[in-house]
Amino acid sequence: MAHTHGKYADFEDLRERALALRREGLSRRQIRDRLHVHNNDILNRLLEGEPPPDWTKRPNAKDDLRDRARELRLQGWTYDRIQVELGCSKSSISLWVRDLPKPERRTSAEQARLANRLRWEHELAVRDEARQRTKAAAAEQIGEMSARDLFVAGVALYWAEGSKDKPYARRESVLFVNSDPGVIRLYLSWLNLLGVGPERLTYRLMIHMTADVRSAERYWAELVGIDASALQKTTIKKHNPKTVRKNVGENYRGCLVIRVLQGADLYRRIEGWWSGMVDSAGRDHAPPCLR
Repeated sequence: MAHTHGKYADFEDLRERALALRREGLSRRQIRDRLHVHNNDILNRLLEGEPPPDWTKRPNAKDDLRDRARELRLQGWTYDRIQVELGCSKSSISLWVRDLPKPERRTSAEQARLANRLRWEHELAVRDEARQRTKAAAAEQIGEMSARDLFVAGVALYWAEGSKDKPYARRESVLFVNSDPGVIRLYLSWLNLLGVGPERLTYRLMIHMTADVRSAERYWAELVGIDASALQKTTIKKHNPKTVRKNVGENYRGCLVIRVLQGADLYRRIEGWWSGMVDSAGRDHAPPCLR
């Protein structure tokens, strides 16, 4: 009996030493070598109940998936729905969430609605994938634009979106307003092609009062390559409570107004270029219904 008690005391002493080393941040291998314990079963018993230090835990690429799966399970999602959402196997999901309470059984009507929603979500994903493929193929068709391509595109773009002279209001000025950053970039490339230098350009923001004005100013200034302080005074549009605006949210940045100084001659040429394009299109290029 004394011999057994002595072995127990030795084990408890060894366990205290092992736990102390573990709390100091040593790994299992370091503790094994320090205490000369080369039997894994004994080492497991010595360290039982003591979690490993954080630095010994290997990063798991599925940690985020596991956390998301547990979050969805707590919201009442089934294994099938979690699998569709996360794209992982049911066996993995089962391991990750088996300690969580099972969701309440749905009625037949609820299950039918869920199935319909899942099918619709899948259909939307398929449509979006097809949409993206079409866009990518179309972008590939354009390829590199020549100077001629950019010139013609810029004339058409200005005549569609830019300020135009009226017989009752002679304003032969080159003024362009748009909210699409891609349109702004193409327009500026076109002006550069025409030899309009940055010293002839002024920029001004037009935006609703409910938006983040300072953030929008920084965004447009960065896009066109100037300091925000170089922008002219921003035009703030007052909000009409009777109007339901759809151009809201974090992506709403108002419109950028670009003016070309001393632009009368350039405006006249733009109007002439556009007239030439219309004449050149002619009846031979028109669809049959317009001939």
